Amino acid sequence: MSETQPQQTQSPLTSPFLSDNPPPIIRDPYSVPIEAINMIDGRLFQEDLQFAHFQRLREEDPVHLNELPGFGRYWSITKFEDIMYVDKHHELFSSAHGIAIGPSLDRSVDPTQLNFSNFIAMDPPKHDLQRATVSGVVSPPNLAKLESTIRSRAGKILDDLPVGTSFNWVDRVSIELTTQMLATLFDFPFEDRRKLTRWSDVATASPGTGIVDSLAQRQAELLECLEYFTGLWNERASMTTPGSDLVSMLAHGENTKDMEPLEFLGNLILLIVGGNDTTRNSISGGVLALNENPDEYAKLRGNPALIPNMVSEIIRWQTPLPYMRRTANQDTMLGGKQIKKDDQLLMWYISGNRDESVIDRPNDFIIDRANARHHLSFGFGIHRCMGNRLAEMQLRIVWEEILKRFHYVEVVGPAQRLRSSFVRGITDLPVQVHAH
Repeated sequence: MSETQPQQTQSPLTSPFLSDNPPPIIRDPYSVPIEAINMIDGRLFQEDLQFAHFQRLREEDPVHLNELPGFGRYWSITKFEDIMYVDKHHELFSSAHGIAIGPSLDRSVDPTQLNFSNFIAMDPPKHDLQRATVSGVVSPPNLAKLESTIRSRAGKILDDLPVGTSFNWVDRVSIELTTQMLATLFDFPFEDRRKLTRWSDVATASPGTGIVDSLAQRQAELLECLEYFTGLWNERASMTTPGSDLVSMLAHGENTKDMEPLEFLGNLILLIVGGNDTTRNSISGGVLALNENPDEYAKLRGNPALIPNMVSEIIRWQTPLPYMRRTANQDTMLGGKQIKKDDQLLMWYISGNRDESVIDRPNDFIIDRANARHHLSFGFGIHRCMGNRLAEMQLRIVWEEILKRFHYVEVVGPAQRLRSSFVRGITDLPVQVHAH
């Protein structure tokens, strides 16, 4: 599961792109001065316009400054090697102020926002201790135990699909498989599992993007999440023999058992979002990519042994979490630019994954690409995605099971995308499945 959780959201009061009267969307990045390009505009991702903008930034201004009221100065880092440098130098670039764009440090935090913490939004040593507490859930022995569960569930989900009738792949397959997996990892009541999907969506949503209407609604729903999980925590903490689920690990872990409620909530949201978004959007993105590249789909049918390599290519191609934020601990230089202490840096993984100077033919989807795992989607350094192997295993299994049952998963209508620059989400993907 991926380490992901924004500590604060974009506020509709400070982000012009979420105001009642937003500026016109920039469809052609070459039609405006480069200073006008601002990649936090979620509409670019909703309409899948982002790649041309990133292309221009990589070519002309790979360390690109923007400034907005409420956010202060923030830099878009768009080249592969620069992103790796920031990600690997946590002593220079801190996670402790949040990992999505938020209010600048010299302004008071909006009191209507929940200011919760989690281990990805921490620096060592606390980060290392809390991460170690839960990392056992994705250890190789535990993954081996989970494989048969994932396979049987994926098989049942696919067997229940209507052949020759259109349906939303995202809801019937991508969400259902990942939510069942999350319920297993948390030992969460199975009948309530869709609550996990909703909390994941709410946690990464800004008001005005169609998921929540206000910060107050977002806070209320996340507090419901905390209340529900507090009940599970109390039940598991009282057990003399701890279970192997994530809640039990947190409740009994030496470095997590005394967490404050909002820290508990922060770690829950981190694990929920991480376990949900990477896999869910990669399952959908893979179906879309193969439909857009029918020669690759034919190559896959001819050689199913390519599935593990294809999984890495799907994760690069989709890049389910387009960026992560860091905050400069001191004045420093990057790419010839003067970064000031407390500036925010947005590591645009989605741009680095299309960097021509590192990846050959980066805009082509190639399922037998050499060195396909050399991508940025899971991050690097101490915050590298804890659950990357679990995500890859789920994707591998679902494609193995798809190929057993269906000759073709056909996309029959346009994909609908999430209005967000933090989650590259597909909300609706109409398909028909065709049996062998």
